Amino acid sequence: MTGDLSKRLLAEAVGTFALTFVGAAAICTDAYSGGQVGLLGIAVAHGLILSIMVTATAHISGAHVNPAVTLAAFLSRAIGLRHAMCYVVVQLIGAVLAGLMLTATFAADVWQPVVLGTPVLGPGVAPGTGIFIEAILTFFLVFTVLQVAMDPRAPRHVYGFAIGLVLTANILVGGPLTGAAVNPARAFGPALASWTWNAHHVYWIGPFLGALIASVVYGALQPAVGNGPDSPDGPDGPEASGGMAA
Repeated sequence: MTGDLSKRLLAEAVGTFALTFVGAAAICTDAYSGGQVGLLGIAVAHGLILSIMVTATAHISGAHVNPAVTLAAFLSRAIGLRHAMCYVVVQLIGAVLAGLMLTATFAADVWQPVVLGTPVLGPGVAPGTGIFIEAILTFFLVFTVLQVAMDPRAPRHVYGFAIGLVLTANILVGGPLTGAAVNPARAFGPALASWTWNAHHVYWIGPFLGALIASVVYGALQPAVGNGPDSPDGPDGPEASGGMAA
């Protein structure tokens, strides 16, 4: 990552603000329009803005815009503890500012029925089930981030698109069940602005658990020391032709 810490933190705040504002606004607009946006529209809005923000800020901060991603980056030794803690703080600040801006954008009778786009558990979904769902969906998101954005072996210039798509898919599947926040900041900002805390712990425990598992799996997929792409015995070395094709 390039630039000093203050620039990185500003990029993280802007990215998280954009994701939270556009994502929650799509839910409020759906309520305002009588359902014209729909689940697909809400999912696409989240996926598009994340893809754009990742592309716009990755060269500055790494474009985490999600405390769960920052946790995985820390566990994968891509970021130090002090910087990780600063990232999470500004991500939460960006999300809270977005929530407050949403209360100024939509009338109370529009956003109150959908609690300002705050993720909530669907009918019949218990908190334990919600944690399980959020953990699985966050695993998909964070694993994708680690594999396509943080792994030096991955092809460049496609990660924004891939990360946005996985969030879109997550919301299409999990939106009606948990809101598919997969991001503690995305849940926290509108929750604070609307003062909606129903089962809020789900949106911290689930994503952090999913991020932990994703970082473990990512680590297991890394090449062994002395067997990387540039090693004589690695995939590009003289013995590659005798190995199994991927």
